Amino acid sequence: MTQPPFRIVVGIDGSEPSRRALGWAVSEALKWHADLTVLHAWRFGSSPTDPLVPQDAIRRVGAAAQHLLDDEVAFAREAGAEAAGSLVFATAVRALVDASAEADLLVVGSRGRGAVGAALLGSVSQACVRHAHCPVVVVPDTATVALPPERAHAVPVDT
Repeated sequence: MTQPPFRIVVGIDGSEPSRRALGWAVSEALKWHADLTVLHAWRFGSSPTDPLVPQDAIRRVGAAAQHLLDDEVAFAREAGAEAAGSLVFATAVRALVDASAEADLLVVGSRGRGAVGAALLGSVSQACVRHAHCPVVVVPDTATVALPPERAHAVPVDT
């Protein structure tokens, strides 16, 4: 019986920490021949059909979210990963925790706000560590990514 491929889910939001998390997840997907799901959660109003929010605004935010996701999936594929995108209308925590139920590994970036900032602002990574259904890697804001040399040029680096 053939074992299903290892599945990695990485949360992205366009920030530098999420780009580092994506780079790390791509590196691991290549190393382990894993399937990679790049997940972007977005929310504007209570639902995509919220009557209190102009539908044009919801469409524009949704289109921007899709564009960001498409760019990040293209990056992962150009680096050689078997990557698919998932755009979810939900809070980041809900989308990532739900996706972790079907994953072998969940990867998120860390904003590095520290304990006080996390307590005041909340922390997606902290909530994922507490509630995910699979192991979670929180890529710190100082992470470096080690891709094979022939793919290293495709990974964002700290400047």
